[in-house]
Amino acid sequence: MSNKSPDKSITSKVEAALKSCRSAFVSVVFFSMFINLLMLTGPLFMLQVYDRVLASKSQSTLVALVILVAALFIFLGLLELVRTRILARIGEKINQQLSAPSLVATINHAVKQTPNVGTQPIRDLDTLKSFIASNGPATLFDLPWTPIYLAVNFMLHWVLGVFSVLATLFLVIISILNEWLTKPRSEKATTTAVKSAIIAEETRQNAEILTAMGMQKNIQNNWQDLQQETAKSQLSLSNISSLFISISKSSRMFLQSCTLAIGALLVIEQLISPGAMIAASIILTRALAPIDQSIAQWRNFMNARKAYARLKLFLGEETPDTPQMPLPEPKGKITVEKLFLAPPGMKTPVLKSVEFTLNPGEALGILGPTGAGKSCLARALIGTWSPLSGTVRLDGATLEQWNPDQLGPAMGYLPQSVELLSGTIKDNIARFNKNPDPEKIVKAAIAANVHELILTLPDGYDTALGEGGHRLSGGQKQRIGLARALYNDPCYIILDEPNSNLDAEGEQALTNAIGAAKQNGQTVVVVAHRPSALEACDKVLFLRDGKQLAFGERDDILSKILQKPTTNGIQQQQQTNKKTQGGEPS
Repeated sequence: MSNKSPDKSITSKVEAALKSCRSAFVSVVFFSMFINLLMLTGPLFMLQVYDRVLASKSQSTLVALVILVAALFIFLGLLELVRTRILARIGEKINQQLSAPSLVATINHAVKQTPNVGTQPIRDLDTLKSFIASNGPATLFDLPWTPIYLAVNFMLHWVLGVFSVLATLFLVIISILNEWLTKPRSEKATTTAVKSAIIAEETRQNAEILTAMGMQKNIQNNWQDLQQETAKSQLSLSNISSLFISISKSSRMFLQSCTLAIGALLVIEQLISPGAMIAASIILTRALAPIDQSIAQWRNFMNARKAYARLKLFLGEETPDTPQMPLPEPKGKITVEKLFLAPPGMKTPVLKSVEFTLNPGEALGILGPTGAGKSCLARALIGTWSPLSGTVRLDGATLEQWNPDQLGPAMGYLPQSVELLSGTIKDNIARFNKNPDPEKIVKAAIAANVHELILTLPDGYDTALGEGGHRLSGGQKQRIGLARALYNDPCYIILDEPNSNLDAEGEQALTNAIGAAKQNGQTVVVVAHRPSALEACDKVLFLRDGKQLAFGERDDILSKILQKPTTNGIQQQQQTNKKTQGGEPS
C-alpha cells in the first residue's frame, strides 16, 4: 500500500459520499438536540413530585404531570426510532456510493500486486457502514450535551456542579487511558488478522498443490502462529477494554451515589430541596452516560476511523472520475516507443528500451529465455503495468487516453495462468455481458476449437463453473480462455503462453485462430517459449535480460536465433540435453 498522501481532488470519493449525506447528518443533529432536551423530563418530573406534589398533596397535579411525562417519553421514543433509522439509511447510502469504487480499488491493487491489501477496501467499507448504522454516531452526537447537563447541576447548586465536573473529568481521563493502551494492540491485531486472512485465501486457492506436495502441515503451522498472535493481541485488547468498561460503569454508579450523598448534606443544611437532590443525581447520570457509552464503543470507533483513513487512501489512489472524450473505434495499430518497464512498486527496469510497430492484420511472436521479460511486456501491452518511461500506443493514443469502457471490449487477453470466474461457460466467454450475442459466443468457441468440447459438458454452454460447479482441466480452461479473448472480434489480441496446456490438435487450432484473426484485420501478439507456437506470426521480437536483441520478419529472426544458440535459451537447453544423452555431464 502506498504511503503517499492522497491529493484532495483525488480523495473526494469517500468525502463526497459523506457530504452527500450532509442533510441527513444535520437531521440527526436536530433530532439529537430534542432527544437530549427530553432527557431532562425525568429529573424535572422528580423535582416537581418531591417539591410540589408531596408538599401540596395535590392528586390532580400528579395526574397532569404523569400525562405530560407520558406524552414526552412517547415523543422521545419516536425521535430515537427516527434517529436510528436515519443512521441506518446513511450507512446504506454510503455503501451504495462506495461499493463499486471499493471493488475497483481491490481489483486495481491486485493488478498492481500491492502487498497485504487483498479485499481490505471492501472489508473497510463494511466496517464503516456498520459503525454508522450502529449507536456509535448517536453517542458522538450526545457528547456535546454533557456540558449542558453540568450547567443544569450548577443551577441547582454550585457544589453539585463542581462535583459533576470533577466526575466528568475522571471519566474523560479513563477514556484517554483506554485509547492510549488499546491503540497499539488494536493495530497489531488488525495487521496479523489481515495476514492470516490472506494466507487462508491463498491456501484455499492452492489446496491441490499443498496436499500433493506435503506442504499442508507447514502452511497450517504458519497460519496457526498468526492466528495465535492475533488471538493474543485481541485477548489483550479485550482485557484492557473490558477493564476500562467495568471501571467506567462502576465509577458512574458510585459517582451517582456520591451525588445523592452530597445532595443529602445540602438538604440537611436546607440549601436545596429534596427534589433537587434527586434531580441532580439523575442529571449527572445522564451527563456521564455519553462518556460511558463512548468507552464501550471506543473499539468500534477506532476500527471505523482506521477503515475511513484506509478507504481514503485506497480510493484516493484511483483515477478521478473525469469524463474522457470517446476516440474513434480502434483499428489495432500498436506502437511501442523506447519502453522502460518495472513491476509495480519497483524502480529497477526489467525491460529496457523496447520499441516496435505492428499494423492491423499483423501477428507478432515474442521469444526469449526464462526471465527475459516477455510476460512483463505483455502486461505493458494491455495496460496493467505502467511504464517507467516510454509509451505504448494504440492507433496513436496512449492506453491511458482510451476510455476503459471502450478499450476493454476492443482488446482480447489470454494470461499465462488462466482463471475462469464463477458463472456459466457462456458467461465467461461473453465476459459476463448481461445481454450477450449467442452467435458471437459460438463463433469465439469455434475459433478456439472448444465448441465441440463444450457440447459434451453436462449443460453445454450453460454449464456452471467455479465453487460447486463443473471442474475443467488446465487445457480446457486455456481453450475457453482463448474463446473469451476472441469474443466479439477484438482488434487487439495478446496471448501469453497460449499453448502451454494444449495438445497437438489444440496447437493447430491456435495457429488457425491466429491466422483467422490476421485475415480479419486483427493485431495479434503471442508470447511463447517455443518457436513452433509462432507458425502463424509475421514478425518476431527476441528478448534477453530485458533487452530487445532482434525484431523483424519471422523467418529472418528465427534463422538468426538458431544460428546463435548462445542467445537462445531454448537452443541452449537442447544442446545441454544432447550432451547429457551422449554421456557428457550436464
